[in-house]
Amino acid sequence: MSVLIRNILLVYGVLSLLAVLLYLPKILGFRYGFKKPPYKRAQEKRKISVIIPARGESAIIGDLFASLEKQTYDRAFYDVNVVVKDPDDPTVALARDFGARVFVVPNQCCKGDALDGYFKALSKDELSAYASFVIVDADAVLAPDYLAELNNALEHDYDIFLTRKFAKNYLGEKKDRSLFSNCSTLTWPMIDDLGNLYRMQKDIPLNLCGQGMMLRRRVIEEIGGWPYRTLTEDYELKLDSLLRGFTSMFYPYAIIYTEEALGHRENYTRRVRWLTGYSQCDKKYKSEIKRRAKERGKMTNGEREYFFGIMPLLIFAVTTIITMLAGVGLASFYAIHHDRNWFWASWLLVFMPFWIMYTLLFLFGVLALWSDPDTFRVLSGGEKLGMLLFNPFYLLEYIPLFLSSRIYARKNKTPAWKQTERIRYESENVAERAAESRKKETRKVN
Repeated sequence: MSVLIRNILLVYGVLSLLAVLLYLPKILGFRYGFKKPPYKRAQEKRKISVIIPARGESAIIGDLFASLEKQTYDRAFYDVNVVVKDPDDPTVALARDFGARVFVVPNQCCKGDALDGYFKALSKDELSAYASFVIVDADAVLAPDYLAELNNALEHDYDIFLTRKFAKNYLGEKKDRSLFSNCSTLTWPMIDDLGNLYRMQKDIPLNLCGQGMMLRRRVIEEIGGWPYRTLTEDYELKLDSLLRGFTSMFYPYAIIYTEEALGHRENYTRRVRWLTGYSQCDKKYKSEIKRRAKERGKMTNGEREYFFGIMPLLIFAVTTIITMLAGVGLASFYAIHHDRNWFWASWLLVFMPFWIMYTLLFLFGVLALWSDPDTFRVLSGGEKLGMLLFNPFYLLEYIPLFLSSRIYARKNKTPAWKQTERIRYESENVAERAAESRKKETRKVN
C-alpha cells in the first residue's frame, strides 16, 4: 500500500473520529426516543380552533371532515376554520355543509398568507375565546381522540406542541405507498423521537412541522397573527422561538395522518423547497441570533445547536466524499500505470468509506423504526427491510438537495410550487380506517 493512501486514510480516520466525538451528545440523546413524555389528563375542557389552509383542496378535504366528525372531544369546544383563496372554490360549499367557518384570503401566495389572513380576520373577543390553535393541512386525517389529546397536552406548560405523524398512505391499499413514501415517513421518528425528545430535555426549540402543530393563544398574541412568509414557516417559527423564548413540546399521544409523496420527482422537489426555505430563514434570522448571543456573552443550548448542531455531520460527509473522490482518482491513476495499488485505493478509499457511511445511516433508520414501531405496523417484514436498506440512499440524496437549495437561495430564486398530486384511496372513508387503527394502538401511557 502506498504512503499516499496511508496518509489519506489517516486524515479520514482522524476527521471521522472528531465528527463522532462532536456528535456524541446527540448520539447519547437518542435514548430519550424510548422515554415518552409524562401523560396528563386535562382538568378542564378548553376551546380549540382548527385551522385548515385549503386552497383548491375540494377533491381531498372530505376525508379530513369525516375524521373531524368522529372526534371524541366535545363539539362545543372546537371550531373548524377553512381558509381559501377564491370565493368560488368548491371547497367553500363542502366546508359550509360540514359546518365550518370559511375565510377567503384572496391575496395569499403562501401558507403564511393564509394563516395570517385568518388571524387578522378575528376580532379580539373571537381570538380570546380560544385557548389554542392547531394547524392541519387539508389532505390530513385525524385520529378520533386527536383534539381530546390536544386538550390533555395543554396541561403541560409549553407554548407550542408538535403531534405524532403517521402516514395516511397506510390507511389505503398497498399501491398507496412506495419506497419513497415509506422513507419519507421514517423521517418523522428520526426528527421527533430521536431528535425532538432530546431537545425537550435540553430546553432547545423543537424542529417544528407546520402540519399538526398547536400554539397557545399567547403565542399568536405576541407575534401579532402569523408574520412568517418563507417557504418553511415552521422552521421560521423555530428560529423566532430562539429570539422570543417560546418553549415547545413533542406530544406523541395526539396522532395525525399525513400524506407522503409516492414518486421520486415530487419527493425531491418538495425537499428542495424545504431546504431552500431553511436557507431563507438562516439569512433572515442568523445575524440577530448571533448578535443577541454575543450581547449576552454566552450561548443557550438552542443557539449552540443552531450554529454548530449540523457541523459534525458536515465534517463526516465532506471528509467521506473527498476521500472517495481521491480514491477514484488514485485508483484510475494506478490502474493506468499497472500499479497494484489500484486495488487498495479502490477498496480502502472508495468502498470502505461508502460502506461505513451507509452502515451508520442504516443503523440510524433501524433505531428510528425501533423507537416508533406503531407507525409502520401495517408494513410487511419485506417492506420494512426494503425501507431500511433504501433509506441510506434517500438520506444521502440530501447532499445534492442541500447544494441545489443553496444555489436557489444565493440567487434569491424560489423553486416552482406545484399542487401536490393527491392519492385517491379505495376505501370509501379513510377516517374509518384511522379510527380503527387507533383502537389497535398499544402505545404505553404513563
